[in-house]
Amino acid sequence: MKPFHGFKHIERETPQLEPVESRLKHFQEFDVPSGTDLPQRQASRCMDCGVPFCHNGCPLGNLIPDFNEAVYKGEWKVAYELLSETNNFPEFTGRICPAPCEASCVLNINSDPVTIEFVEKSIIEHAFAQGWVQPIKDIKRNGIKVAIIGSGPAGLACSDQLNKLGYHVDLYERNDRIGGLLRYGIPDFKLEKDVIDRRIEVMKCSGVGMFTSVNVGVDLSVDELLERYDKVVLTGGSTIPRDLPIPGRNLKGIHFAMDFLEEQNRVVAGLHTKFDTNILVENKHVLVIGGGDTGADCVGTSNRLKAASVTQIELLSKPPNTRHSDDLWPNWPMVLRTSSSHEEGCDRAWAIMTKRFFSRDGVHVSGVELVDVEWTSDENGINRMLEIEGSARTLLCDHVFLAIGFVHPQKEGLLSELGVALDEKGNVETTHFKTSIDNVYAAGDVRRGQSLVVWAISEGRAAAEALHADIPQGVN
Repeated sequence: MKPFHGFKHIERETPQLEPVESRLKHFQEFDVPSGTDLPQRQASRCMDCGVPFCHNGCPLGNLIPDFNEAVYKGEWKVAYELLSETNNFPEFTGRICPAPCEASCVLNINSDPVTIEFVEKSIIEHAFAQGWVQPIKDIKRNGIKVAIIGSGPAGLACSDQLNKLGYHVDLYERNDRIGGLLRYGIPDFKLEKDVIDRRIEVMKCSGVGMFTSVNVGVDLSVDELLERYDKVVLTGGSTIPRDLPIPGRNLKGIHFAMDFLEEQNRVVAGLHTKFDTNILVENKHVLVIGGGDTGADCVGTSNRLKAASVTQIELLSKPPNTRHSDDLWPNWPMVLRTSSSHEEGCDRAWAIMTKRFFSRDGVHVSGVELVDVEWTSDENGINRMLEIEGSARTLLCDHVFLAIGFVHPQKEGLLSELGVALDEKGNVETTHFKTSIDNVYAAGDVRRGQSLVVWAISEGRAAAEALHADIPQGVN
């Protein structure tokens, strides 16, 4: 097969998955190992476009055609080195990124895109297996101390970059383990936590200090923080969930999605037993409100916990199966996406509004009142929602999970103590990643709002670059 002609002869293929009935019995990842042959064949489908539009979709600017060529040729170490130039954690993005790069693949105009995410994961897993991912021992330190507050992907990426540049970096996490949303927000069947732990060990051995169970602004005062460190980077994330303030919201059994996911992740990690949990869905009817990835994670988790039924509803209209004529490549397409969790069992419905929760005993939720809605656009292109008369009905349920996004970072505590300026959405306001407070920077969801893991890594890298650019020349 000649390089870059593979797309003419080889169809898109992803790894086989463990059968549904088997994988629902555990919380581990369930893709079947495929060796090196499959990623090499898939990498050969890359067209080596003169203008690689996959870069348009990737916030990190990964050198995708280059590492595809290296994989195709069997030059795995070259592929790893190319991938590491732009992405600190391919083992994360290779598992949980929605792959906007694939949406921008030129093949996606009229065919199936290259399996970029799968190739990326294959590269980094091969690199770990071969022992190529090693701590950096010979870093020349510049004497500048930096505190990173929040150990999600933005904080991890910023820490990794600044450490490599010679800064003394301490990473703080208020939870009991490093990883932020990666640790307790993403189920193990999508990201097993030893994947995080092995990367953390590499970073620690490279010199990054890591401190858990420290709520900066409470356990460590702001005055002490600013006195101890020359620079501070806020990477705490967007943590306040969007609520649904309708009648009956105070009933028991109505939970924010992250409360449910974190609780179950702790059980899987062996930190709790199921008898320590507050949310028991076995043999119960579950309703998930919100059609995004977090909602899908609730679906997959509920099915593994043997829920009697799982229903997921979304306020917006059902997306089409293919792009509309005005939804043009290479932009991220607004099309229907079905995750592996949905395939495991779930009733899905769209264009539905939740009107109220109700209870049989006045204490615990037992159902919801729903109504169908219709979305239209006025002459100015503004979307309007209309309730469809006569469509009101009830749905019985024992647990409700609100998976309708996050509104802004937590203001109480560190942000209020620092007194950083916030934008109109309640996020930390920045100029080139610098906040309104001298020597304090911000990156990730705390700055841009709820987003993807690949954007968080990109933000962390960019904040590190901005901070480094502010250091007078000659310090290093």
